[in-house]
Amino acid sequence: MPLPRGAPMHTDTPFNDAQLTFDSAHLVYRPLSPDDWPFFLSLQRDDKVMRFVADPRPDAQRMQDFAARLPPWTPASARWLCLLISEKRSGQPVGVTGFVMRGEDIAEVGFLLSSAFQGRGYGYESLRALCRLAFEGCGLRRLAATVTGGNIASKKTLEKAGFLQEGTLRESYFLGGQWHDDWLFGLLARDYLPERYP
Repeated sequence: MPLPRGAPMHTDTPFNDAQLTFDSAHLVYRPLSPDDWPFFLSLQRDDKVMRFVADPRPDAQRMQDFAARLPPWTPASARWLCLLISEKRSGQPVGVTGFVMRGEDIAEVGFLLSSAFQGRGYGYESLRALCRLAFEGCGLRRLAATVTGGNIASKKTLEKAGFLQEGTLRESYFLGGQWHDDWLFGLLARDYLPERYP
């Protein structure tokens, strides 16, 4: 499906589900729904998925995080736009992706992929699709990403999609009982290459 064009930014006008439902070569994207709770919980409980993301938390807190992602997203939201990623061929959910506004025409991207579907290029494909939504559909100027030091797979995915590592915050994130560096990445709209995002 085509991406939204001329979508209102920095207003309280919500994007509807149709505007945020689209596809790429092998994947389909749509807003998170209440029925997605079991899959969302499975991602949060998967140590391989969460290794560089967060320490284990009570399911009640995970439910709060999930519920916060359900209301219709607006460009003025202080919360994440969260899209479910599904495989076209099988219809199986493979992960979640999205972004949160961090300033004037700037958003931070994030993604989680089920360990069962990693290594198939879906991280790269879904990131390309998200960049297309952000730049072409929402008219954003800049995308940012923060990666926990040591997460080489996410680093490579971002770089393949055109993001540049712009810096390192030393011992900035406490995870697994120790401090980790944060790697900072960015992609500007002027460096966005549409041919990279079929």
